Amino acid sequence: MISAKTFIISVVGMLVTVTIVALFAIRPKPVVVRTNLEYLPKEISGYAAMDDTFPESVYRELNADEHVYRHYRSGDGSQLDLYVGYYGTAKGGRTGHNPYACLPGAGWAIVDSGKVRIRQPSQSSDVEVNYVQARRDGVNTVMVHWYQTAGTTVMSTGIQQNIERFWGRLLHNRNDGAFVQVSTRVSDDQVANAGTKVRNFAGLVLQLLPEYWPVEK
Repeated sequence: MISAKTFIISVVGMLVTVTIVALFAIRPKPVVVRTNLEYLPKEISGYAAMDDTFPESVYRELNADEHVYRHYRSGDGSQLDLYVGYYGTAKGGRTGHNPYACLPGAGWAIVDSGKVRIRQPSQSSDVEVNYVQARRDGVNTVMVHWYQTAGTTVMSTGIQQNIERFWGRLLHNRNDGAFVQVSTRVSDDQVANAGTKVRNFAGLVLQLLPEYWPVEK
């Protein structure tokens, strides 16, 4: 039989929980008041950028608050492509884009994938991101991609991002995030070198992103 004391404690605990959940639910979601990402430098370590755009249907599908899609070219003619898709709290903080589904859907065969660690030039520690090599018609796409939230938190999986978003919403009423991808296209004999270039450039992007992270209120 449940004692009166245990019953009262259970009821109080339930009421506190319901109150917390209710307060959490009625908090207004912040909105993006300054996107900032469009001001990411167009010159990074000898690479100069040109903005590019996707077809409007792609933007409708991605439904982000801000897109950055650029081609960074170096003096030797090599090109690195940067895509950042940012989602504010009101849009759930993450993308539905998944390279492991989108690449095969576009006719690319994924021939290598895994995790790699990237060090930001100004940091003593490194972070884990995703590496993918895909091949189509004799051309290789070499890329690294990751999820980023709260400006500085970098994750390699959507599950990790969901956990961070939950705690961000609970503690700070904010769960915005971004999908970031650095890629290039090369022939078979250039894959290894391309992987090094992509990882080095991604480290520079990781270093820059917190400074240009969007503002929500």
